[in-house]
Amino acid sequence: MDEQAVREHAEAYCGALLAGDIGRSAEEMSRELRSNLGPIVAMLPIPLTQATIESVAMARTGWLAVLRLVGEHETVRLETRWKDRDGRPTMVEASHIPDKPVEPEMEADTTDSPQG
Repeated sequence: MDEQAVREHAEAYCGALLAGDIGRSAEEMSRELRSNLGPIVAMLPIPLTQATIESVAMARTGWLAVLRLVGEHETVRLETRWKDRDGRPTMVEASHIPDKPVEPEMEADTTDSPQG
């Protein structure tokens, strides 16, 4: 299993989601994920208008693929973990990547500036 193989299966997963075919997207998942599909579907901004792969990288326990899923009113980033199951890349875990909180910008303190 290499990066290209993981990317191809992640693309198939994204394509199925874009087509609105949850059953076909589940074909890329492990038996354990398929048996508990509800929480994964609940994370998705269905219907999707766009699905892209942000990155694919090797991790200690398999491969990580970060997906960017865009719906009509929401964008979600999903981290998926892939392992070799029966000779093919299989999604074994999916988790929502929370948005980073926006830090308020510090305003310049003008009270100590010399006036001229």
